[in-house]
Amino acid sequence: MSQGKKIQRQLSVNHSSAAKAMERLSSGLRINRAGDDAAGLAISEKMRGQIRGLNQAIRNAQDGISLIQTAEGALQETHAILQRMRELAVQAASDTNTEDDRKEIQKEIDQLAEEITRIGNTTQFNTMELLNGSLNVKFHIGANSDQSISLSLNDMRAEALGVAGTSGTSPTAASGTKDGITFTAKTAGAAGNNISIEFQAAGDANDDLSISVSENTITVKLAGTNKAAQNQVDNVVSTLQGDNDVTALVDVSGSGTYVVTAGTLNLAGGSDGTSGTGTGGIDVSSQAAADQAVTIIDNAIGLVSAERSKLGALQNRLEHTIANLGTSAENLQAAESRIRDVDMAAEMMVFTKYQILQQASTAMLAQANMAPQSVLQLLG
Repeated sequence: MSQGKKIQRQLSVNHSSAAKAMERLSSGLRINRAGDDAAGLAISEKMRGQIRGLNQAIRNAQDGISLIQTAEGALQETHAILQRMRELAVQAASDTNTEDDRKEIQKEIDQLAEEITRIGNTTQFNTMELLNGSLNVKFHIGANSDQSISLSLNDMRAEALGVAGTSGTSPTAASGTKDGITFTAKTAGAAGNNISIEFQAAGDANDDLSISVSENTITVKLAGTNKAAQNQVDNVVSTLQGDNDVTALVDVSGSGTYVVTAGTLNLAGGSDGTSGTGTGGIDVSSQAAADQAVTIIDNAIGLVSAERSKLGALQNRLEHTIANLGTSAENLQAAESRIRDVDMAAEMMVFTKYQILQQASTAMLAQANMAPQSVLQLLG
C-alpha cells in the first residue's frame, strides 16, 4: 500500500502540472496569476499601463489635429475674404470711381467684415470656440503626467484684425496710472473708431504728451520741448510696445511724432485704472482712405497667415508625435509580451511531458493495486 500511495502522490503532481500547462496553452499567457511569477506580473502590469496610455495619447493627438484642421479651415475662408476686401480697396483707391461708387464698394466691405467676425464667433470644435481669442488648450500626448503641448489662438475677428467696417464699435474710456504716467482716454469725434489719449508727466503739468488713434494709426506727440518731456515720450513708446504687442513705433523724421499701424490699442491702467480700446476700420470713402485701407488689410492678411502657419507647424509636429507614439507602443507591447505571454512550442513540450507521465503514473498505480491480489491467490 505504501508503494501505491507514492505512485498516487506522483500522479497528483503530474496531473496538476499538466493542468497548469493546459491553462497556459489555452490562455496564451505564461502569467495567469501572481503566483505564476510575482515580479513578472508587477513589471508587465506597469508596461500594460504605459501601452494603453500611449495608445490613448495617439488618439489625443489625432483629436488635436482635428481641432487644428477645423480652425485652419475657417481661417482659410477668412483669408479669402481678406483678399476680396483688398481687391475692393484697390478698386476704391482709384479716382475713376465716384463717391457713389465708393459707397457701394463700402457696402460689400462692411458685409465681408461682418462675415469675418461671424466666422470668428461661430467656429467651434466640441463646443469650444476657436477664433475669438479665448482658445488656450493643452493636448496630452504622452502616457504619463505633464506630457502635453499647448495651443492658443489670437482673436481672428474683424475688429481684432483691424478690418471692421464703418460700423465698428466705439472705444471705451479709460484712466489710470502706469509707469509713473497719468493718462485719460476719451473717445474723439463722431467717427466712432477714434480714440485720443492725453499723457501728463508726473509732477509737471507742462510736459504733456498725447496719443491719437485714427483708422488704425497710433500717433504719439510731444507738447513740451524739454528733455524730460522727450524722456516721457520714450517711456510711453516703450509701454505701448511692451503691453500692446505693438511692434513698430517710428519717430517720423526725428520730429517727435511716432506712428504705428496696429489693429487695437489697449492701454491697461494701474491698480486703480481700467482699459481703453480703440478699434480701426476699413473706410474707402476717399482715395486716401482707400489707399490706407490696402495697407491695413495687408497687415490683417499677415496676422491670419501667422496663425495659419502656427497651426500648420503644430499639425506637422503632431503627425510626427503620432508616429513616435506608435513605435513606442509597438516596442513596449513586444517587451510586455515576452514577459507575460507563453512560448507555445515550449509549453506544448511541457504539457506533452506531463501527459505521458500522467499516463505512466496511472498504469503504475494499476500495477501497484494488483500486488495485493497476488497475496490473496496464495492464501486461496
